Amino acid sequence: MKEDSEEDSSEDEAPGEMDFLRNLFSSALGLGSGTGEKVLDELTLDGVAKYMLSGKCKNIICMAGAGISTSAGIPDFRSPGTGLYANLQKYNLPNPEAIFQIDYFKQHPEPFFALAKELYPGQFKPTICHYFMKLLKDKGLLKRCYTQNIDTLERVAGLEGNDLIEAHGTFYTSHCVSFCCRKEYSLDWMKEKIFADEIPKCEKCSSLVKPDIVFFGENLPVRFFTSMKMDFPRCDLLIVMGTSLQVQPFASLVSKVSRNCPRLLINMEKTGQADPMLGMLGFGGGMDFDSDKAYRDVAQISTCDDGCLALADLLGWKVSDFWPYQNLKTKSWQLI
Repeated sequence: MKEDSEEDSSEDEAPGEMDFLRNLFSSALGLGSGTGEKVLDELTLDGVAKYMLSGKCKNIICMAGAGISTSAGIPDFRSPGTGLYANLQKYNLPNPEAIFQIDYFKQHPEPFFALAKELYPGQFKPTICHYFMKLLKDKGLLKRCYTQNIDTLERVAGLEGNDLIEAHGTFYTSHCVSFCCRKEYSLDWMKEKIFADEIPKCEKCSSLVKPDIVFFGENLPVRFFTSMKMDFPRCDLLIVMGTSLQVQPFASLVSKVSRNCPRLLINMEKTGQADPMLGMLGFGGGMDFDSDKAYRDVAQISTCDDGCLALADLLGWKVSDFWPYQNLKTKSWQLI
């Protein structure tokens, strides 16, 4: 699940982690493509904007985490005091992550569906960040959005199935958990059950029905791996927004772009940085914002909305071009 759907199953981790390790060792042994060329005039948001306007940037991939939805009122996972994991005491869980563990869910589905009622898609509206990605699509620049989120706000903002890789699944569809059945159910069907305070049961076999979000212990969608191999080698600019980059294999995606591809992080803190010791040994892959060897990574430390607004301004794009809610009551862009 998750912004940060913590540990996925070993089957999920293996492809991403093995590729990551291969990249590390090929770099250390001098078998890679060598040091990348500096594409940006300067390692700033302005440098990214100039590159986007140069005509050389035609395929942008966005990687999104829970931080892009916090201004919509949806809590992220790890923020101290306000994050989802810090506020699950009322469900009497053995540990906060249990609410998204598949084995626990099958035995005790009640806590998950109670939480789902609080956070169910359709109760929140997309943010400036979501609509900025839609604007990238409208301008023919968005190759794909890889999202960790399950709130479906990318779809509400106008991105379609082909634009999205919902790495940790989605509430958009649900399935019976029985391997012998696997009957599919719609978003509306699941919503009706949840808001009636019913535990959704399959109409065909009476087994539990679960939204198609990836719980701990479940496989990531096959499409995540197949699309990753096609998309990232073609990427001209990677924009990473609102994610801690702590969850594999999603976090390893930053290493899948070419060595020449600039990477922009829009987040409240720097994440995804390479381990200093590995860097000394010549290993690559992680983000490098501050070392003497930094040549392509830019960190915009701000909220995701403010970062997207700042980039849009540098590009000469007006808020009215992509933000449909013009009646704003505060600078924090809350909806009236």
